[in-house]
Amino acid sequence: MKKTGVMNSNISRVIADMGHMDWLGVGDAGTPVPAETEKIDLSVRPGLPSFIDYITTFRACLEQIKTENPKQLEAIKRTVPNVEIEFIPHSELKKDLKSSKAFIRTGEETPYSNVILESGVVF
Repeated sequence: MKKTGVMNSNISRVIADMGHMDWLGVGDAGTPVPAETEKIDLSVRPGLPSFIDYITTFRACLEQIKTENPKQLEAIKRTVPNVEIEFIPHSELKKDLKSSKAFIRTGEETPYSNVILESGVVF
């Protein structure tokens, strides 16, 4: 049994399968997920788990959160202070989810709590 890091077996599998510059989406309960993108649904009830619970583990790429949910953006910046954030339109994010390895659905119910994380390389 895995005891540290991401313990969800589906998320662990997707992360282990990712290569350099692959994408993983994480978002709120209302994000439309393209049929061709694997959805890992972790929502239990409204607000559980929260979006920021996942951002403490993953890296971010956002957009309308700047004006529509600035508190969430500040929480992300506090959580991952040394991560470059690229802002894209929400409509582009929804299209880009088609190219993501998977999408993790949280129970978050605040607007524009969605990111696409891009994997790096260890060297």
